[in-house]
Amino acid sequence: MAGLFPSDAPLLADLVALVEIAMAAMLVVGAVLVRLGHVRAHRYLQSSIILVNIPIVLYWMVPAYLQLIVPYLPGELEQPVVLVPTLMLIAGAAAEALGIYIILVAGTTWIPERFRFRRYKLWMRTELALWWGIVLAGLTTYYLFFVTVGYP
Repeated sequence: MAGLFPSDAPLLADLVALVEIAMAAMLVVGAVLVRLGHVRAHRYLQSSIILVNIPIVLYWMVPAYLQLIVPYLPGELEQPVVLVPTLMLIAGAAAEALGIYIILVAGTTWIPERFRFRRYKLWMRTELALWWGIVLAGLTTYYLFFVTVGYP
């Protein structure tokens, strides 16, 4: 089935790209909400986005990486079509772990006091920047896979 964009991408790849862009945009909306004093709305929105992303990653991104990229490691790592998704995987795992950690520190008492951060803005801004970097890496991967080079 043809996708939404003029490329060789399957429809699911187009939909995942759009959902990830929308979630990244909603993280920015969440940042605006907290600046406007809507802390509860910020908390629910940001937490929901981090948690909704987990099944998308597990269902779509991890299997695609295992099938399409892992067979070419480490020998073809210098190729952008292998390197970019690999960097995205590493950064994505870090962002998801950081997002879950932020949720646990900000929303629960499960993390012992000595492991809790105090500078919320720093960590939340780091998460937002990391997320947008991953979205850009994902769009680059989409472009490499479906517009120019093709699968490795």
